[in-house]
Amino acid sequence: MAGLLQGHIAAVTGGGSGIGQGICQAYGREGARVIVLDANLEGANETVGLVTAAGGKASAVKLDVTDRQACRAAAAEIARSGNISILVNNAGINRRNPITGDAAAVTKDWDDILSINLDGVFNVTHAFLDQLRASRGRIVNIGSIQSFVHVSWPNSAAYTTSKHGVLGFTRALAAELGKDGVRVNAIGPGLIETRINAEARARNPDMVAMVMRHTPLNRAGKPEDIAGPAVFLASDMSAYVTGSIIMADGGFRTV
Repeated sequence: MAGLLQGHIAAVTGGGSGIGQGICQAYGREGARVIVLDANLEGANETVGLVTAAGGKASAVKLDVTDRQACRAAAAEIARSGNISILVNNAGINRRNPITGDAAAVTKDWDDILSINLDGVFNVTHAFLDQLRASRGRIVNIGSIQSFVHVSWPNSAAYTTSKHGVLGFTRALAAELGKDGVRVNAIGPGLIETRINAEARARNPDMVAMVMRHTPLNRAGKPEDIAGPAVFLASDMSAYVTGSIIMADGGFRTV
């Protein structure tokens, strides 16, 4: 039986690790040709290896999402072998420092986080926009529970701002691009266990315990917990879904 994404070309930013890697693997299993975009080419190549070992098709492209010209160049290069029909804006970083702390550090955190988490989403989306309109494609943006809540994380003004922005961008694009047949949705992960945040989780057991107290499923998520919703939103199963966010947070916002 053909996969849910057979015939699609999917580009995934931050695909070299964590949630992005999980999404790439799921898309490959469902028949999409996957283009792994990541500033870390070694990680991107690792993902390509995982996808191809499972019988999928994938290639890696080194990309810094903060570099607008590089995004346009990557999109032009990829278009030579076909227009993408799925774009996942997953690349992101997080740092938790109080805005009342060292001014230089706070300013750097703000600039770095917004440039990747929000400007990067714009840069990549705008670069691929012509392809997505031509293919009547679909965009999946990775938001967060912090697209809605912030009181549980008082030391993350930049990250919270960026993820609120991702949700607003998702809704604005859905309203504008619907006439072109392009669907735009988001996923709001809760605490997801990845290699990247392993050290932070180990250093902050109280934070992990707080999240678990607010999570009815009583466990942290895995990348595959986000990959499932990402497949749904990229497939024709969600043909009448746009401007929405699927929360994959174990029920965090219900408690």
